[in-house]
Amino acid sequence: MRRVLSTLALALLAPVALAQNVPCPEKNVQYWQAFPPGGESDLSARHQQLVLHRKCPSVDAIIQYKAGAGGALMWTQMNQLPGDGLNVVGVNLPHIVFQPIQGDVQYKTQDVTPVFWFHFTPDILVVSAKSPIRNFQEFVQAAKAKPGALSLAGSGQYSANHAAHERLDAAFGIQTLYVPFKGTGDLAASVLGGQVDGAMTYVPFAIANKDKGVRPIAVAMDRRHPLMPDVPTFKELGVDWVDGAYRGIGMPKSTPPEARKRISDLWRALNNDAEMKEKAAAAGFELVNVGVEEMDSFMASKTKLYTEGAARMGLGKK
Repeated sequence: MRRVLSTLALALLAPVALAQNVPCPEKNVQYWQAFPPGGESDLSARHQQLVLHRKCPSVDAIIQYKAGAGGALMWTQMNQLPGDGLNVVGVNLPHIVFQPIQGDVQYKTQDVTPVFWFHFTPDILVVSAKSPIRNFQEFVQAAKAKPGALSLAGSGQYSANHAAHERLDAAFGIQTLYVPFKGTGDLAASVLGGQVDGAMTYVPFAIANKDKGVRPIAVAMDRRHPLMPDVPTFKELGVDWVDGAYRGIGMPKSTPPEARKRISDLWRALNNDAEMKEKAAAAGFELVNVGVEEMDSFMASKTKLYTEGAARMGLGKK
């Protein structure tokens, strides 16, 4: 008599396997996004959706959005999703550390269960192409001439963009105004239209909009980006600043460990695909591979780092 497979096994075992002996899901994956369409999280999810469907033609990643509170709306509710191995949630660092420290959200860092971090996006400072500011030196001069007058958009409160903005002001002795938006996609129109003076954002945004009205003027990388060779690094400008945001996936806490491992391995296989590497490079994403095996040590290290950063920002002091 044939063994009756559990619902979870049926969901995760499939007749088609990826190149690295990673089983395809038998059913569609529900891929929940914490930010609106149009930003880096959405773009990376679309890349993953395409590669997953090519490798596993019988299934799809169904992308759904529950945006709000800089991602906190989704992260507060993620443990209410079924732990069936088919619900995956986009998660971000340092957001999931900063937000609970500040105390304005209904979740704690330990409530979020990351299973794979797939890329890193460096910080970058951009201004509107309509701005008279042509380079970073002119930016600093303008900021010092009128403290608090220059406005910089960013994705979310207590996010990587927010932290980078505070770091920018402190490092260069200036005072600028941070204007938070729900996500990178939402701030684009304001930057391109000149409603704000610029943005502390991520490299993919600068690359995608370089010819549409955005002028990148400094990037937080070890070396200049090959697609923006004229843009200096903060290191060149005298500040040891190589930072940005990590993006990954988490699952509800009720998801069994073996199901977390299968999804982690699946996303690693997607990340190692040649098409994914090509798309990531063109968009400005720096791929990383942090799965369940490395997760505890990675999260301990990053939580310590960002907790120290939160103290410098004064988060949690009301």
